[in-house]
Amino acid sequence: MTVSTSTQLDITRIAGHIGAQIDGVDLAADLDGGTVAAIRAAVLAHKVVFFRGQQLDAASQEAFARRFGTPTAAHPTVPSLEGSPAVLDLDYSRSSGRANHWHTDVTFVQHPPLGSILRAVTIPEYGGDTVWANTVRARDTLPAELRELADRLWAVHSNAYDYVADARQGDETADARARREVFTSTEYVTEHPVVRVHPETGEKALVLGGFVRRFVGWTGSDSRDLLRVLQGHVTELENTVRWRWAPGDVVFWDNRATQHYAVADYGDQPRRVQRITLVGETPVSVSGAESRVVTGDDTAYNTSLA
Repeated sequence: MTVSTSTQLDITRIAGHIGAQIDGVDLAADLDGGTVAAIRAAVLAHKVVFFRGQQLDAASQEAFARRFGTPTAAHPTVPSLEGSPAVLDLDYSRSSGRANHWHTDVTFVQHPPLGSILRAVTIPEYGGDTVWANTVRARDTLPAELRELADRLWAVHSNAYDYVADARQGDETADARARREVFTSTEYVTEHPVVRVHPETGEKALVLGGFVRRFVGWTGSDSRDLLRVLQGHVTELENTVRWRWAPGDVVFWDNRATQHYAVADYGDQPRRVQRITLVGETPVSVSGAESRVVTGDDTAYNTSLA
């Protein structure tokens, strides 16, 4: 992979294989083209970048996001923040709405987001970190035989599962049921290659996570066993970086090369973040085949804000 830019940023790597902090940049400012290109190059190189102490609101967060692409609607089914159609307001104060499972954002549609930009609004005094994993390194470090199998496999992704209804919480509460019904109000099912070729870097990344139902042509039981093995490689500690949030933090990650997990260890403390996602491409397999829609049209999600 080659990334280059004429603008130098103050970049500090956080972990060995993913994640970097960028200092000295005011994301609310009118950034010049060189700075925007340098941030984009950092996202491609480090997969996820972190900015401390930013003074953004929903409008300026969207303005920053637009420098890197076109924002999607907030979500294919979940309503946006009032007055901000691109912003998904995530209030994780209630356990039924927490994102404590490994996932890549919105992989159940044909065109999953290019990237996600998340802004901290309210952060608990302790706990509530988020962890990201490098799915490029995960694929590259698979044993050769398993890597060859992954390169050929396809997986069925669906919005039947998400952070809005975490089955591990036990009996479903009325609040959790209402969230699940909203999330699945339109059914999306898409077949993606298990390994996609990154459209900008040419790297090969695993496309897995919590929205996978099964592998195409495999039984549910066999799929679960193989998914456990592959996911185990994604989430090896050497592939991850963990971020301790502070109010005002902004995180920008390449959704085509990562998974993430919000750690639910903060009890009843309030935790609120706001996310914008950018319109992405149709994933392409190692053999050059594009992802296939089974049901659900993502046109409105990806073009309503263009």
